Amino acid sequence: MLPTPNAKALVLLFPGGGGMLHLKDDGSTKNQHTFVRSASLWSQYQIDAVLVDTPYDLGDLRRGDRRDRADHLARVGETVRFYKNKTQLPVWIFGHSMGTSTATYFANQLNDESKLLAGIIIAGTVRTAVLSNEVSLPVEVIHHAQDECLGTPISAAKGIISGRPNQFVSQLEIIEGGISQGNVCDSFAYHGFNQTEPELIKRAAQFILSH
Repeated sequence: MLPTPNAKALVLLFPGGGGMLHLKDDGSTKNQHTFVRSASLWSQYQIDAVLVDTPYDLGDLRRGDRRDRADHLARVGETVRFYKNKTQLPVWIFGHSMGTSTATYFANQLNDESKLLAGIIIAGTVRTAVLSNEVSLPVEVIHHAQDECLGTPISAAKGIISGRPNQFVSQLEIIEGGISQGNVCDSFAYHGFNQTEPELIKRAAQFILSH
């Protein structure tokens, strides 16, 4: 957890890929995921940030997505409840890429733990992500205009928002700029908001603080 003085909210960050950050006891990691690179940017908005790890590979679209497993979703629920009880702050879930699968699967449960959430943010949304119309939480979907990853087309982001009931708070944000390096589905591509991390966090933080 990256605490900030006088925090107004807390955000749980679920990365993409297999979801494994290999966090050490001191919170450090060699992983260079988007969320790791930008973790320190939340404090300027008075938002506590928590990088959430997983004990096993959660898969991906190519190898099979395991984020609907009951034990995974139970751990997410335990995490949400723990930080809600610990801080008494509004708790948000933020998933990137395959992490958007975790965020939507969890919210769709409509159970006691998911109802503790204050809202949902997803970025680089995977094409298989679906959000139930029963989920009434504020939802922000962020996408990079030049994301070329076939598993995360901009149509997936637009589809989540366009399918939301009109009475619910839903917002689509498109980010441009930065650079793309390596595989188009990796964290240093446009897909990973490479060198636009400040804008990514700014838009997410503004949405959190305004809802």
